[in-house]
Amino acid sequence: MSEALVRMEGIEKHFPGVHALHQCRLELAAGEVHALVGENGAGKSTLMKIATGVYQKDEGRIILKGKEVNIPNTRAAQQLGISMIHQELNLMPDLTIAQNIFIGREPRKGIKLFVDDRKLNDQAQQLLNEMNLQLDPRTKVSELTVAKQQMVEIAKALSFQSEVLIMDEPTAALTNAEIEELFRIIEQLRGRGVGIVYISHRMEELKRITDRITVMRDGRYIDTVQTKDTSIDQIIAMMVGRELYVSTQQTTVEASEIRVLEVTNLNRGSAVKDVSFHLAKGEILGFAGLMGAGRTEVARAIFGADAIDSGDIRIHGHKVQLKAPHDAVKHGIGYLSEDRKRYGLMVDMDVKTNIAIASYRKARRLFGWMHDGKIDQSASHFVEALQIKTPSIHQQVKFLSGGNQQKVVIGKWLLRDCDILIFDEPTRGIDVGAKTEIYKLLDELAAQGKSIIMISSELPEILRMSHRIMVMCEGRITGELRQQDATQEAIMKYATMRIS
Repeated sequence: MSEALVRMEGIEKHFPGVHALHQCRLELAAGEVHALVGENGAGKSTLMKIATGVYQKDEGRIILKGKEVNIPNTRAAQQLGISMIHQELNLMPDLTIAQNIFIGREPRKGIKLFVDDRKLNDQAQQLLNEMNLQLDPRTKVSELTVAKQQMVEIAKALSFQSEVLIMDEPTAALTNAEIEELFRIIEQLRGRGVGIVYISHRMEELKRITDRITVMRDGRYIDTVQTKDTSIDQIIAMMVGRELYVSTQQTTVEASEIRVLEVTNLNRGSAVKDVSFHLAKGEILGFAGLMGAGRTEVARAIFGADAIDSGDIRIHGHKVQLKAPHDAVKHGIGYLSEDRKRYGLMVDMDVKTNIAIASYRKARRLFGWMHDGKIDQSASHFVEALQIKTPSIHQQVKFLSGGNQQKVVIGKWLLRDCDILIFDEPTRGIDVGAKTEIYKLLDELAAQGKSIIMISSELPEILRMSHRIMVMCEGRITGELRQQDATQEAIMKYATMRIS
């Protein structure tokens, strides 16, 4: 590491009803990978959005290469050599990879009226080659997997030749192979003197690639430590400031006693092939597998979001036809999508509306008028019960942290009193403290007799929470493991078991 590229000192930020940052600071050196960690809502993303001009600070100083600077907008940040890869994808699906990477900076030809498509694609291809990505720059982004879209986001940020690169949860949707490729790129950038701020909840990643770690909690700076001299337990203790919950992993009923859901020979194109399983009352049934194994496709089929080609679904022993999500909801099924902002929330509306939206019919008065008092009371109850951190039930959901947004979605289905809950990647993008709160909540729901299907790509999470585990590979269920027999090795064996 060499001279300081960026110093942020005494940063203050207020939002309506929230004091988001209290005298926060961060220093990044050239050629350094500096981790910024903390629970969701700790202020990490807010601090970095100030560094990139998305937000403006209320107080404090930003010093870039020894000179105090003002960053009024994102364009100013990019001109200063500061770029950020946001946690939520920010690409235009109907444009190509090349068009997304260079949007607003397209090479022109002739009298500069027309885009030089050949040069545009050549520049994008050169960048993709440098990142060792086997992608055609002419491919539309909508045709890419989430993981490939994330890599395009990274390529776009790198195209600015930034000296300061901020990565907010860059590996959340990447496979192990893609993560290795990202780490290779990070090492390449480090060697060129680029300073990288790396925001992640994956502690093992931080120990592997970062030089220093800055910890934030509740909008405040806690400490900066050398990664090599600090244990994961010490980092977590600084992050949460409290004892973490540990799942007891004990079933409340035998799986064979009360079957609330039975799926038989479910088929949907090449994504779901002859899938059969059952779910018991009070059970947490884990679904494991590699990306593209078909787990989400099974969940969407059960919820009626995607039409099935064939197969039977029985709820409490009765065969049902689930042609749309409202059919599933009427039969007591709730679905928490892995993309909560796209499918689970109305982020521009308030907490109250998001919690109550699936239960409005229950709150109707005569002639269709809504019982506002009842809605307020119900929303307030679940905000308290789920410990959702929000100034009030009238706060817009987009201002909540990822973990609290996830709790709002859970509150929606609990208010609807669903017996069967499908959790698709319930802790993706959520910090270690919020994860333990979700784990505790799932255990409590199972103890109350709720039945849960939990899809997760994190094997320790699947092993920690599941009473039984179904493993999928290429659209098929390749293995079923009881809790006492499940290991990471056993899961991976079935997850890579191709059946012709």
